[in-house]
Amino acid sequence: MDIIQKYFPTLSAEQQQQFAALDALYHDWNSKINVISRKDIDNLYEHHVLHSLAIAKAIRFKPESRIMDFGCGGGFPGIPLAIMFPECQFKLIDGTAKKIRVCNEVASAIGLKNVVAEQRRGEEEKGKYDFIVSRAVMPLPDMVKIVKKNIDLKQQRNSMPNGIFCLKGGDLQAELHPFRNIVEQTELTTWFAEEWFNEKHLIYLPC
Repeated sequence: MDIIQKYFPTLSAEQQQQFAALDALYHDWNSKINVISRKDIDNLYEHHVLHSLAIAKAIRFKPESRIMDFGCGGGFPGIPLAIMFPECQFKLIDGTAKKIRVCNEVASAIGLKNVVAEQRRGEEEKGKYDFIVSRAVMPLPDMVKIVKKNIDLKQQRNSMPNGIFCLKGGDLQAELHPFRNIVEQTELTTWFAEEWFNEKHLIYLPC
């Protein structure tokens, strides 16, 4: 929890309590349903919560923004972002029912009112959103084909154009080549000093 307050020192008391509660909740659910690698669960705050919050370093979502977490797994990046932006609405989707169950149970346990999590493939989702967020679900060109239909191109609420934020690692040159003229790539070490964030990136694709 200290690492979250290190980089986000202005959290409200409620946000601090919600972030602090994630540790016990994810340890408990992970013992029943393996949504985080068991060797990695003890790194929950650095490798999952803070990693998710890199998006909050790139943009401060305006109130009433609508964000979809595509392939949310156990709730990352959607749940940390929903804590950070309580006045925004988050839709979390994943094709695996047990992962959606964890998302709903965690959101309920910490009192998140701005999260809806549903078992659904991206191809089936019809809603319109200001932004799509994800963590290394699939190559960006494949993801764009699925979720581009879900980005609201009519209404802009934020300082950055509506689009896609992806958290990824490694060499992305080939993957990003189709979007080379418009995509923005930020190294996470721009914001976070921990060694684990080396060679990890935030990709922003305006649509």
